[in-house]
Amino acid sequence: MKPVLDLQEVSVRFGDSVALDRVSLALAANETVVVLGPSGSGKSTLLRAIAGLEPLAHGRIESDGIDLAPVPTHRRGFGLMFQSATLFPHRDVLGNVMFGLVMQNVRRAEAETRARAALKIVGLAGFETRAVAELSGGEAQRVALARAIAPEPKLLMLDEPFGALDRPRRDELSNEVRTISNRLGAATLLVTHDHAEAFAIGDRIAIINAGKIEQVAPPVELWRQPATAFVASFLGWNIISSNTGSTIAVRPDAIRLTPNPNHGRESATVIARTFRRNHWQMRVETEDHQFLNVEIANTEAPTNLNLESEIASGSVVGVIIDPAATICFTP
Repeated sequence: MKPVLDLQEVSVRFGDSVALDRVSLALAANETVVVLGPSGSGKSTLLRAIAGLEPLAHGRIESDGIDLAPVPTHRRGFGLMFQSATLFPHRDVLGNVMFGLVMQNVRRAEAETRARAALKIVGLAGFETRAVAELSGGEAQRVALARAIAPEPKLLMLDEPFGALDRPRRDELSNEVRTISNRLGAATLLVTHDHAEAFAIGDRIAIINAGKIEQVAPPVELWRQPATAFVASFLGWNIISSNTGSTIAVRPDAIRLTPNPNHGRESATVIARTFRRNHWQMRVETEDHQFLNVEIANTEAPTNLNLESEIASGSVVGVIIDPAATICFTP
């Protein structure tokens, strides 16, 4: 079966600037891929290129084996949702969700039926006559999502769709997106800079940096085996320079601290300590002035270790590193 979306060596330029550099990525039906990267890395440009809103300098984009180059945006069969809901204030909720269907010349009765079904899927049945101005931020995003899925797209593209919401509402909607896309059988491509969102939603995560895909992998594999030093650093691994010129990456949850500075590979000074609900986050400075972030789960703390009193800021502690969670990147 041909991929729903197949990017082959895609490049986009803005003058002399390369926004996307030979990006290759494929999505299958009923698969959710999250593009994760820092601001300015090319995430939104990628979605715009797929939608046909940015011309390609190089490469090819196919859907079901068909070259999309001559296919206009509104004929590609893709749903697109942005961070801002951008609802029409002069239309009620049902009118907003019906809009794309009407533009596709779907008969009004059928468009209304499909729009009501989409609102039910996103949990807004009964909101059909509600004015846009009366909606909360989360409700407005649900309406925008309903508008995107009402035409039953084969590919749903979401560009930072929940960035303006508070964390509880963001988590709720991001979890629902995966359920909804699975129900539709659509492929989903979501762009975000939020790590928690990416790991919660994605079947695979594509890390993008300076217009290039650094790694594409399932969440667990990505976290345990980052392919490059950039990926490791971006995901929160500690990056340590060695005297051989190589780069060593250490997972923050693979470091243990002991109140006795003589126990462990070396000693370090605790310079910051934060309680993060299910774990303690420590920042320590080693004798050779390397800074390490350490995560200690509450349930994993040694029974003889009182984190609140024995490892306070300013304490000198021993550092124990699990070599199984250490990766060496050579130049």
